Amino acid sequence: MYAATVPTPLGPFTLVTAPEGILAAGFTEDSAVLLAELPRPLRKQRPAPGGAAVEPYASAVTAYFDGELTALDALPAVQSGSDFRLAAWREMRRVRPGATVSYQELAARAGSPAAARAAGAACAYNLVPLVVPCHRVCRSDGTLGNYYYGLDAKRWLLAHESGSGVR
Repeated sequence: MYAATVPTPLGPFTLVTAPEGILAAGFTEDSAVLLAELPRPLRKQRPAPGGAAVEPYASAVTAYFDGELTALDALPAVQSGSDFRLAAWREMRRVRPGATVSYQELAARAGSPAAARAAGAACAYNLVPLVVPCHRVCRSDGTLGNYYYGLDAKRWLLAHESGSGVR
């Protein structure tokens, strides 16, 4: 397991990776915050400094913030969860930069049209934000809903992706 922190306009963004892909990521300098959310067996491990092992991921995050909005699309994310959560995370990755879907639409795309609350929970339990873009999921009435790193960050990310320049 490896960790690296990348500077971004929203503050430090830390990645925790394994050979299979990204295990956790978030707007923090402290990888321990991210490790605490991992499945129990992984929580006790301490990541080594990333170096070359994290470089492709760190470069993709930098490219995303530099305006290459699809730079994160091919990065592998490793998450465990129910079949519905796995489907919801897969569908979040299909939402293109600059677009949004509602929690209800996400639930339908994931195979359970009546599971809007479960779609919200999938967003809340997403350990790989940006790569699995839960910030692109909003309420049916068009309001933003929630975001673990705050609504200002969600608003900024959506503006960045839409090219509106409103930050």
